[in-house]
Amino acid sequence: MKQQWLKLAARVEALSLRERLMACGAAAAALLFILYTIMIEPALAREKSLHAVIDQQRQQIAAIDVELAQRQALALIDPDQASKARLAKLKAENDTMRKALRTVQKGLVAPEKISQMLEQLLQGGKLKLVSLKTLPPRGMSDGRFSEPEAGAMPGLLQAAPPPAQAGAAGGKAPDPAAQQELLYRHGVQLELQGSYLDMVSYMEALERMPSQLFWGKATLEAQEYPKARLTLTLYTLSLDTKWISL
Repeated sequence: MKQQWLKLAARVEALSLRERLMACGAAAAALLFILYTIMIEPALAREKSLHAVIDQQRQQIAAIDVELAQRQALALIDPDQASKARLAKLKAENDTMRKALRTVQKGLVAPEKISQMLEQLLQGGKLKLVSLKTLPPRGMSDGRFSEPEAGAMPGLLQAAPPPAQAGAAGGKAPDPAAQQELLYRHGVQLELQGSYLDMVSYMEALERMPSQLFWGKATLEAQEYPKARLTLTLYTLSLDTKWISL
């Protein structure tokens, strides 16, 4: 084994500076590919699966809210016992769906604990925390976990009575600004500096956490070997806009 290492060292010494740089670049590219295959791609698949469940529940809640609004408008005109019973049933179904969303939320990191948890994972390690900042909370009505692109069409908001029905009931058309989001996305962006292997270990530690985070974006910037800089964007979900206090 020692002789093989000596032979390998001799081959490296025989390479020109340009050939050494090319070899280091190829090794870095291979490491990035392995990092994506092992860490990021499975996390994105799990995120997609959970997002499908949340999207289905959000659509069901929106449909229930529409029917609730219609029943409430009719009750103001001609209330009767059957309508009240139906309204109570719809409210119960609405509460059930919201409880289901809260159950999903319990498996995620609480927004107010995310920064402390990320810093604790760095304790005792060799990575240097360059920066840690919070991102503004955003509603999930557009169905996106990543930052929305410019010009993107808005998604479903929590349903409100149509303007025609609201006018027929003697009220005013609802203000779009007053509509409520059902689910909020809270994000943090942290910048780390260190070796590739230490970054892989940190990302593995994030994957092993009992509470789940969503991967938003990962950018790796190669610096003087073996140092590199990793910028991670991570998200969690919440039913309100309460955010992290750093």
